[in-house]
Amino acid sequence: MPIDLICLDADDTLWHNMRHFEEAHAAFVAMLRPFADGDVAMKTLEACEARNLKLYGYGAKGFTLSMIETALELGGQRLPSGVIVDLLAAGRRLLAHPVELLHGIEATLDALADRGRLVLVTKGDLLHQEAKLAASGLGDRFSGIEIVSDKTVDTFARLFDRYGVPAERAVMAGDSMRSDVLPALAAGAWAAFVPQPLAWTHEAAPPPSNHDRFKQLSGLGDLPAWIDTIASR
Repeated sequence: MPIDLICLDADDTLWHNMRHFEEAHAAFVAMLRPFADGDVAMKTLEACEARNLKLYGYGAKGFTLSMIETALELGGQRLPSGVIVDLLAAGRRLLAHPVELLHGIEATLDALADRGRLVLVTKGDLLHQEAKLAASGLGDRFSGIEIVSDKTVDTFARLFDRYGVPAERAVMAGDSMRSDVLPALAAGAWAAFVPQPLAWTHEAAPPPSNHDRFKQLSGLGDLPAWIDTIASR
């Protein structure tokens, strides 16, 4: 069965992302140390982020607002205004960090382009994702760019319909089990999980068991070979 459409996540699939959030986490914990220990600060921030996703969506801007809200929650009236200034600066650094491609990405995209149309499927702030894609230099390699508010079964079903490809002839690859793998499988596509060490806990989910359209890869560079295996079935 040939694969005609190859959908790829962006953050931490094509380029580094979470390492920059980890730096912001460390700065946040240091700023809040007078008011809470590190574990409490991070757990409170994670709860705030989860609560705010439906309001702010994904991305650095919503994360910055959640950092400020958490700081106010933990510090109250004792929180110096300078902490807010520093948190805003941390958020700006997230929005301006350089785009660093993961190892071998360009060669992998070349190999994938020989096997099907490439579509970037990423979620987050539209302006920031567009800026990162432009800075990556990878935009011309994709037949389509889809920046969505979230990745759901309906998201993938609409995407396959838009590109005129049956779900069983499409594959999605990314580093999030919750967003990249499970909804793509539920929509009828193939899905490859490419784990990375700094995964956001919100994106974690149990892997599918004994699913013949699912594969965990050691890296995105293994995707072309798996697509060849699918095509040979």
